[in-house]
Amino acid sequence: MMKKEVLEEAYEKAKQVIKACSTKNGLYASGGKHGYKGVWSRDSMITLIGASTDSDPLFKNQFKKSLQTLKKHQSKSGQIPNAVLKFERKKPQVDFKSIDSSLWYIIGNYVYKKRYKEKNLFESNKKSIERATTWTKFRDVGEDTTLEQLPTTDWQDAFPHKYGAVISTQALYYKALDLTKERKLKRKLKKILHKDKENKLWNQDFYWAYRWKNHRKYKEIGKWFDSFGNLIAVIYDLANKKNAKKIINYINRKKISNPYPVKSIYPVIKRGSKYWKDYYLDAGATPNHYLNGGIWPYLGGLYVLSLIKIKMFKQAEKELTKLAESNLKGNLFPEWIHPKTKKTHGKLQAWSAGTYIWAYNSLKKKKVI
Repeated sequence: MMKKEVLEEAYEKAKQVIKACSTKNGLYASGGKHGYKGVWSRDSMITLIGASTDSDPLFKNQFKKSLQTLKKHQSKSGQIPNAVLKFERKKPQVDFKSIDSSLWYIIGNYVYKKRYKEKNLFESNKKSIERATTWTKFRDVGEDTTLEQLPTTDWQDAFPHKYGAVISTQALYYKALDLTKERKLKRKLKKILHKDKENKLWNQDFYWAYRWKNHRKYKEIGKWFDSFGNLIAVIYDLANKKNAKKIINYINRKKISNPYPVKSIYPVIKRGSKYWKDYYLDAGATPNHYLNGGIWPYLGGLYVLSLIKIKMFKQAEKELTKLAESNLKGNLFPEWIHPKTKKTHGKLQAWSAGTYIWAYNSLKKKKVI
């Protein structure tokens, strides 16, 4: 097929995937008999932020229902669920233990209001958003603006072992502060992450995965490249244009988007590394497998958006074509792909489809929508 045909076929199939994940309770993380049958905050919000760039009224409906389901099961302290599952029960299963779910919920509400020019849902969720914001701020255990988290409490919930100030969480928090118009806190957070000697995460080429306490010569820093954290920092303006280009240059130099965009981390964490934990074996996180350097198409969509952000349109089109091919080959819109064997794992993944739609429509407009 011609490049244009591949891009358009993937776009149409992406919309079909999201429809297959749509339910009366909101968007499930994946479709099909063996899909992830539940409303995850991060999966639904990432998917629907992307899908809402399309005019299909179903996507608006699923966005609204997902937000309502998450709000309904918000904890007394204000935390938004990581996931709401098993709706067939009289009382659904509600899982917490995540820091990013509340941040995605805050961001999702603001995007819904802006995208659909509708204030009613936002107004009805306003107190819920405020409670989620308060809960989030209480994660600042050092009272220094950065949020601190426990290991495996973000999207990488089985690997790797990140704790303290994690770049992905800081980037989401930066966006949340921007949306809630807390400009002073936003500026302070940015300064700490780039300039503070003891707490910065910027390392001249990209953002470190995490950082915790320093003990003189012993420093607890995850020095690998975390794709999600770095890409969301570009998309949500934590990284300035100069640093954003350095991040993209690092991805190009280390071939992190080969053979398809994009590997979850670089380099992989091997047994014997100071970052290795034996539980990785139970999590299926051997090198190049799953979260340990596997290719995640939803991250590929974020990579294309990052290229669009810094106006690298030709490379964005090239990478979007590779992404379209990876989403159409093997399992349709897979969860992840092995970078060596190119074998696809999982199928009908909502966020793989959602970020593809987001990237496709943004490239047409030549700006991140």
